[in-house]
Amino acid sequence: MGIADELVENNTRYAAEYTPDRPLPPRRQLAVVACMDSRLDVFALLGLEVGDAHIMRNAGGVITDDMIRSLVISQRKLGTREIILIHHTDCGALTFTDDELRNDLLDETGIKPAWSPESFTDLDVDLRQSMERLRRDPFLVDSTQVRGFVFDVHTGKLREVV
Repeated sequence: MGIADELVENNTRYAAEYTPDRPLPPRRQLAVVACMDSRLDVFALLGLEVGDAHIMRNAGGVITDDMIRSLVISQRKLGTREIILIHHTDCGALTFTDDELRNDLLDETGIKPAWSPESFTDLDVDLRQSMERLRRDPFLVDSTQVRGFVFDVHTGKLREVV
């Protein structure tokens, strides 16, 4: 049995206890942007339940144009107001440079990607830059409630970056 088959089986058990028809807007009016790292259980580490928040993830948890698009929809159409950003220690985005990945892809495929890998060398600096980008975005309804944290994958604790 493949992984997808196992997951479909898991879904059968999940569906048997599923709570249907929850409200569309997040109960806590919260949007969380985090890294896609599989070690981060965003709901558990923040004590959230399904329906509390929009959880948005990408490589590095960086604020890209597409992430801003999602946050604008989250705020303007679904009522979120507070935004929390979560980076984490031992992040894969710390292990390469943008130019390195672009050149690797060029060598392998003959094409450089049109998108930026958005790697970084310092968690705090990148987090501050991401928070500032959100605070200056004209399309967000409320950019005053943006906070950033670094999750320590060794201790499970959050550290706020101001």
